[in-house]
Amino acid sequence: MTKKIRGSCLCGAVRFEVEPPFLRAGHCHCERCRKHSGTAVCTQARVRKEQFRLLQGESLIRVYGKREGALKAFCVNCGSSLFGGDWPEGDQVSIRMGAFDDDPGIRPQYHTFVDDRAPWDEITDDLPQYRGAWSEDAGTPIGG
Repeated sequence: MTKKIRGSCLCGAVRFEVEPPFLRAGHCHCERCRKHSGTAVCTQARVRKEQFRLLQGESLIRVYGKREGALKAFCVNCGSSLFGGDWPEGDQVSIRMGAFDDDPGIRPQYHTFVDDRAPWDEITDDLPQYRGAWSEDAGTPIGG
C-alpha cells in the first residue's frame, strides 16, 4: 500500500492528501507564477485528479486568474498558494510543493519558461530547461 502524502495551507484550515505516484514536478519561472508565489519560481507537482482528496476547507479556497492562463487557488484565511493548473475542473491537480506536510518523494525534474525568469534569477542546477511550457512533446531542452 502506498503512503498518502498530506498537505495543508499555513493556517491549517485547508487540508488535503495525495496518493502517489506523481506524474511530474517542476520549477516554473513565468511571470504569473513568480507573482503567485512571490519568489523566483513556483515549484509544483502533478497527480491525476482521482489520486487527490480535499479533506477540509473547500469553502475557503479562492481562485484567481482562471481565464488568464496560470491560476492560483489559495486559502482565503492565510493566503497560501495551494493549487494551479485547471483547478478544480481539470483531469490533473497541480499542487504547490511548499504546501506538502510530508515528503512527497518526487523532486523537481525540469525548469519551464526560463526565458521569462526574473533578471536576478540564476539557475544553478543541472535540470533540463525549457523556453516555454513543458509537455510530452516539449522537445529538446535548451542546451540539450
